[in-house]
Amino acid sequence: MTDLIHDPHGGLPRLIEIMRRLRDPETGCPWDIAQDFSTIAPYTIEEAYEVADAIEREAWDDLKGELGDLLFQSVFHAQMASERGLFDIGQVADTMSDKMIARHPHVFGEESNAKSPEQQTQDWETIKAAERASRAETRTLDGVALGLPALMRAVKLQKRAARVGFDWPETGQVLDKLVEEAGELVEARDSMTPDEIEDEMGDMLFVMANLARHLGVDPEAALRRTNAKFTRRFNAVEDALEADGRKPGESTLDEMDALWEAAKLAERRKSP
Repeated sequence: MTDLIHDPHGGLPRLIEIMRRLRDPETGCPWDIAQDFSTIAPYTIEEAYEVADAIEREAWDDLKGELGDLLFQSVFHAQMASERGLFDIGQVADTMSDKMIARHPHVFGEESNAKSPEQQTQDWETIKAAERASRAETRTLDGVALGLPALMRAVKLQKRAARVGFDWPETGQVLDKLVEEAGELVEARDSMTPDEIEDEMGDMLFVMANLARHLGVDPEAALRRTNAKFTRRFNAVEDALEADGRKPGESTLDEMDALWEAAKLAERRKSP
């Protein structure tokens, strides 16, 4: 297998063999040998976000590397599973292939593919519901992964509940609820315990996620966009202060706020 490991065009078999060697209990890497599913899971999540970041930046060369990092995570988990006699990477691929064929009868089966995207989405949800039923996931919210980012999981929970009619019919009602939750937090913040404040804050964020869903906005994407905007504008504030020989800690809030507004104005002028 030495030739395969050093073959620059060895593709997926090369990566699988490298992973196997890294986990070899006698000659492998001590760090890799010491890992298990729970210790690697955070890296898997991180790599998925690195992929999203590269796409957001349209950094296509970076995307190739980030997809490789994410693929390595799958290979890592599959190697650990193989060592336990659970499954291997080939079975992982077969499982996904079977799932895609089953979920696309309009492509791989006898059904017509002359369907609207909306109808295909509805069919997809019907098929997934049947899959959940086969796994004895009979409750409406069963199967919504606990490990998802909280904001993303909130939206998925709300979508599931909405399918059975548990949803506000109008966006205005969601806005009213948001105002109510914000008011409760403001009015009682001085008398609440930290745990109660966290609970109320969670309620407000949950309603915000619901509002985003009603408006057809992905709240994760919206927040990433705002994070990028904040970073861009704060960098402009730092650049302006640096040109004056100062750092943020050496200026006042009023000064930084004025530079922030200038950065906003400059961005608007650049917008088409």
